[in-house]
Amino acid sequence: MHGRTHPIRLMPLLAVAALVLGACGGGGASSTPSQGASASSSASAAASVSCEGATPNAFFDKATCEKQLAERSVTPTGSADEPWIQSIDPQMVDTAKYKKDGPYKICFSNAGVNNPWRVVGYNTMQHEVKLHPEIATFVHVDAGGDDNKQISDLADMVKTGNCSAIIVAPNSTDALTPAVEQACASGVPIIDFDRGVTTDCPVTFIHPIGGYAFGADGAEFIAANVPSGGKVIALRILPGVDVLETRWLAAEAIFKQHNITVVASEQTGGDAAKTKQIVSDAIDKNGTIDGVWMDAGATSVAAAEAFEDKGLPVPPINGEDQNDFLQAWKTNGWTAVAPTYPTYQWRTPIIAALMVLKGEQVPKEWVLPQPKITADNLDQYLSPDMPPLFYALCGCQKMPGFPADWQK
Repeated sequence: MHGRTHPIRLMPLLAVAALVLGACGGGGASSTPSQGASASSSASAAASVSCEGATPNAFFDKATCEKQLAERSVTPTGSADEPWIQSIDPQMVDTAKYKKDGPYKICFSNAGVNNPWRVVGYNTMQHEVKLHPEIATFVHVDAGGDDNKQISDLADMVKTGNCSAIIVAPNSTDALTPAVEQACASGVPIIDFDRGVTTDCPVTFIHPIGGYAFGADGAEFIAANVPSGGKVIALRILPGVDVLETRWLAAEAIFKQHNITVVASEQTGGDAAKTKQIVSDAIDKNGTIDGVWMDAGATSVAAAEAFEDKGLPVPPINGEDQNDFLQAWKTNGWTAVAPTYPTYQWRTPIIAALMVLKGEQVPKEWVLPQPKITADNLDQYLSPDMPPLFYALCGCQKMPGFPADWQK
């Protein structure tokens, strides 16, 4: 669809889903990383997947892991042309108490615009705002990846922001939970997206299927292309973030199930030079590396270059939907896969905030589809004219200002 996405258009689709699925349970009303039972359409599929082998920790919940793995095969409600307003097994909540007349002031407390994925996402969010004239003011506060700053930012929004609604993308799960709870207590509707918190007080929690699904998509591909007993490097970007921790937990389980040895599990900080050095050192130490698994794709090309610099073929590897990886994959014929955590999710909180302020029902847990790029569909996601770290699943290709505004 072209142009404006009006939030009210989602309601007939989701209302039907609620009638069909309402008595079947769901992910619960919590935005915690340890959400509970699955809905019926994914519960039956859960029997065919397993998260056995993950190391139990504060982020791991076996039921949620298996729920997410099963949700990968669930057909979402809504038009496939607008995946940012689709939903998997929605359980609707009433928002009548938040209804108010516009124009509106939407405030956004952002963990940061500190990596390419977030840059593309925030750019897309700004363009979504422009589609809605009822938003008179949009306030964005960047925490720069600092928990303490975001806690302070959020408190200021509640006390002095005069916000109609507050959108939060938490920097880290545990640190931001009390701040989100305090914001909820103010009576201003809170919309959480991208990363979760361990409270169910936000009106809605918006996210793609989740970290377990992302981690499994990459690990399953590598397991299918690496011999039993093979050696794999696991490259991780940032500790303590639920969606990243769960990516690794799912991958760890799958590697154990397939007798694959993880010879190095390292934090890269998203730094390309550091990534390349870690991979180079692992090759020197182990001789043969059979696969590379990554919990985020921005430095996947750097990881591949470490093999090329030594005159070695790039082993099975996963990246993400960033343009440089997709183009290098196509050019070099790598054995690769690209799990995604779509940046089109940055459109959804704006749409959700307006739905809430108009008193329309929203899913308590708004689970968006999470496609996977394979060799079979790679060509449809390639963007030759876009920058290297443009993310293909931005949902922005038909927005006013594309492509120029995403080429800057």
